[in-house]
Amino acid sequence: MSFKLSDEQLMIQSMVREFSRKVVAATAAERDQTKEFPWKNFKQMGELGLMGMMIPTEYGGEGADAVSYVLALSEIAYSCASTSVVMSVQNSIVCESINRFGTEEQKQTFLVPLAQGEIIGAFALTEPDAGSDPVSQTTTAVRDDNNYVINGTKRFITSGKNSRAVIVTAKTDETARHKGISAFLVAKDTPGLIVGHMEDKMGLRASDTTDLIFENCRVPASALLGNEGDGFKIAMAGLDSGRIGIAAQSLGVAQAALDASVKYAKKRKQFGKAIANHQGIRWQIADMATQIEAARQLVMSAASMKDRKENYTTQASMAKLFASEMVNQVTARAIQIHGGYGFTKDYPVERFYRDARVFTIYEGTSEIQRIVISNSVLK
Repeated sequence: MSFKLSDEQLMIQSMVREFSRKVVAATAAERDQTKEFPWKNFKQMGELGLMGMMIPTEYGGEGADAVSYVLALSEIAYSCASTSVVMSVQNSIVCESINRFGTEEQKQTFLVPLAQGEIIGAFALTEPDAGSDPVSQTTTAVRDDNNYVINGTKRFITSGKNSRAVIVTAKTDETARHKGISAFLVAKDTPGLIVGHMEDKMGLRASDTTDLIFENCRVPASALLGNEGDGFKIAMAGLDSGRIGIAAQSLGVAQAALDASVKYAKKRKQFGKAIANHQGIRWQIADMATQIEAARQLVMSAASMKDRKENYTTQASMAKLFASEMVNQVTARAIQIHGGYGFTKDYPVERFYRDARVFTIYEGTSEIQRIVISNSVLK
């Protein structure tokens, strides 16, 4: 299948590429060291329409298609994976979930400022003892007249510290398994919502990852996103879209690693000639380029299916599985091509390698993707 980009899609890709490589890349290495959240980036990205790309214009978004979104996201990831993961969660899970399931009041209160990049959103599903098995979560939401009282702890929450709106899942019926899970849209300043431990991570260090603790957090019944019992459905729909986002991020980081390797191989000389002229290096580069192109086709296929409003769950899992495994292989090859220099922070491939490692883990591990795919094939 051939994916010919439209003039509008090419324009978006070009615009984001210029912004990413001039603005985002300028401080990426520094922020990797300091763990400084890239607020300036997000302000500018909001002005460019990148924080709610697929949201209708009446709610502050750009009304762009999924293909344009993955093109833009991969360009941001090329320069800074930390920035791209926040953009991905904001677009793919938070904004889309509110747009699809939210009330008009929720859209006006939360979706508009989220889509315009005025605030950052978070999605709280994972718990200390419930990661790949969300049905085992223990967070509860008990109805009390016109309110719900939420209690529980969520773990590994992207933008947990810097977000201002949180979608949180909780059990409203502990006997109904996945049908007893509901979702709530909670303002960050709600009493009883506490930001807990911030992780000191291997990669994505400028993106904050924290616990969110709910201690008798009382929210109005109007905070319910969708209906009672819709939480699992909302989470799975968000993760389908989010998995395309992770695959697009993988593409961006892998392309950056390949480009850095090509540049280095042309300059570095051993045995009297540039190492790019040695067959062993050329084959490494050929394999990297082929893997990236194969992943790109899977990502574009999943995004196109989404744009056509087809069921893209399996294709999203395939794209996420292949692309996330691919970027780990490509960044490892990039370090090998750089030799000892690749093991130092003087060259960006060291950061690419660390950032890429989590792509096979979050928003559904590679093992979970294989379950989703095999279930589809064997159905």
